[in-house]
Amino acid sequence: MSVLHYVVENHVAIITLNRPEARNALNPEVACRLADAWEAVRQDDEVRVAILTGTGSAFCAGADLGQLIPLYSGARKPENEWDERIVADRYLTRRALLRDFDPEKPVLAAINGHAIAGGMELVQGTDIRVSVAEAKFGVQEVKWAIFPAGGSTVRLPAQMPYAKAMELLLTGDLITADEALQLGFLNYVDADPLTKARQIAARIAANGPLAVKAIRRSVKACLGKPEQEALAIEVEVSAPVFLTEDAKEGPRAFMEKRTPVYQGR
Repeated sequence: MSVLHYVVENHVAIITLNRPEARNALNPEVACRLADAWEAVRQDDEVRVAILTGTGSAFCAGADLGQLIPLYSGARKPENEWDERIVADRYLTRRALLRDFDPEKPVLAAINGHAIAGGMELVQGTDIRVSVAEAKFGVQEVKWAIFPAGGSTVRLPAQMPYAKAMELLLTGDLITADEALQLGFLNYVDADPLTKARQIAARIAANGPLAVKAIRRSVKACLGKPEQEALAIEVEVSAPVFLTEDAKEGPRAFMEKRTPVYQGR
């Protein structure tokens, strides 16, 4: 059985981490397949939204400390094609974690259980997040004398209050889903996060895909920029959207009181 499932349904790619016996920890094969899945999301024009979820009781426990990390430290030699890919491409794991790769489309996390270390960093790379109440979140790398290098020192202080982010980064403590919701790190806590994520993804996928991509791109590009610089970026990103066929179809459908049919062009 594959350690990662990838299916596309109604313009929504559903990516499922499937290594429940290891709490969906990222071993070399999972990292390679996940990096490939994000590339597929970006390249497939039929995909307008992606959902990332997991099987079993955990969303993702982060990097596999027995398989993945020893490859980077040189403590373990490559044993198969997945190991070889990791050793040959040191940035592959970063792409899997959405640290150095942008799929250019909205990504939702349907968090079925604990998201810790690299699992928490995966969540940070997503745009909209739904979690079960039982999940806990944290970056515990500091407890093992390693660095949360999947983007946490950059993203976490931007995604929750600075003081709380620093507390989590420096102590390695965990927070509950309810705490993460109160901090604004999550959108919803729900007993069935995948169903909730599917509902949100369906609403996004029904919108103009070029407008969706452009809005997301503008938000990410403008974060942290001075207002005037950010507004200039917004103009640059938004202008081409008004020249698309979809931008003609949307108002026309509104006037004709019908559901618009968007073609992504």
